[in-house]
Amino acid sequence: MHVRTSARALAVVAALGLSVITPVTAQAAPADATAPGDIVSSEPSSFHPLPGQPTHTKAWKIHYRSTTAKGEPNTVSGTVIVPQDGRTGPRPLITYAVGTIGMGDHCAPSAGFPKGTALEANLIQQLTLRGWAVAVTDYEGLGTPGDHTYTVGRAEGQAMLDAARAAIRLPEAGLGKGTPVGVMGYSQGGQAAGWAAELHESYAPDLDVKGTAAGGIPGDLRKVADFNNGSYGSGLVFMAAIGQDAAFPELNLESYLNPEGKKLTDALRTSCVVDGSVLGSFKKISDMTSKNPLDQPDWQQRLRESTVGTRAPDAPVYQYHVITDELIPYGVGKQVREDWCAKGANVQWHTVPLGEHISGVITQSPLAANWLADRFAGKPARGNCG
Repeated sequence: MHVRTSARALAVVAALGLSVITPVTAQAAPADATAPGDIVSSEPSSFHPLPGQPTHTKAWKIHYRSTTAKGEPNTVSGTVIVPQDGRTGPRPLITYAVGTIGMGDHCAPSAGFPKGTALEANLIQQLTLRGWAVAVTDYEGLGTPGDHTYTVGRAEGQAMLDAARAAIRLPEAGLGKGTPVGVMGYSQGGQAAGWAAELHESYAPDLDVKGTAAGGIPGDLRKVADFNNGSYGSGLVFMAAIGQDAAFPELNLESYLNPEGKKLTDALRTSCVVDGSVLGSFKKISDMTSKNPLDQPDWQQRLRESTVGTRAPDAPVYQYHVITDELIPYGVGKQVREDWCAKGANVQWHTVPLGEHISGVITQSPLAANWLADRFAGKPARGNCG
């Protein structure tokens, strides 16, 4: 749930122009691409942390089959990135979920990678420099029809697992069925990664998941909403309402909004996180609604359904949270750890003593990647639940 970005980072983002993109031809998949993780279409793309920056990788934009929160088949877009390092044979694969990037289709990671404008691309490059392939989901509704199902945990987790399946099934990527898989994400991506970890055994047991590294997890959406209501992070609350309503139209968000609320949500639907956070900052739910939907039983039930920590991941987890996180309370992340530990999960919990929400992903990504490298190397994971 990225919101605050340094002035320098914002200036870089604002200054980034469009790079030249070579026209490509999409390759359609067979008509029977109906199983989760099957590729619907693929086309050559490119991966640049900054405009034109070389990365010695090959990339493909893909559309692949996944599953909605209601269990219905859908199509999600994403990107598969493979280092061109001369390595032959199998290599590890990271399925990576980005933090909050906004609601507009043009905000999707697959749209930013070729231009060098994706805000987490430099962190992903740290993974490709290790020789790992990376699959980055765009999530449901980013780059595909409909609103983005932002903060809907089951949809996010399934999209992550199916992105890994799709990468393995993409012939050009050169990955095999036995590819070792790591799950990685922070903030919204941490929620997605947590859900992927919890769903792996039941939803995608064919994947050889070695472990999950997840940070800044918004494990309890109601607590996160209460914490941010009326603050500089309040735009996230309204984005989450849009996302829940996209997954569950029967919630009928529109019926709760007053004219100002409708104006705000209409703007957020086409905004990326930088402008969206400005639009939504310091707005209270009570100022945007005729009745607070989060007080209603049906809304509360759907928010509970996205809680992280209700089932134990079957592979080890490295979880971290900044103690002074100003967007996702430390206690919310710690509760996920306690719930997983109580269910017998192998969790290594790390408290980040300094920093804030955004710095958490930047400073901790190398440590999370080191932990995943140990899992790929077959080293035992030593949790600290006790």
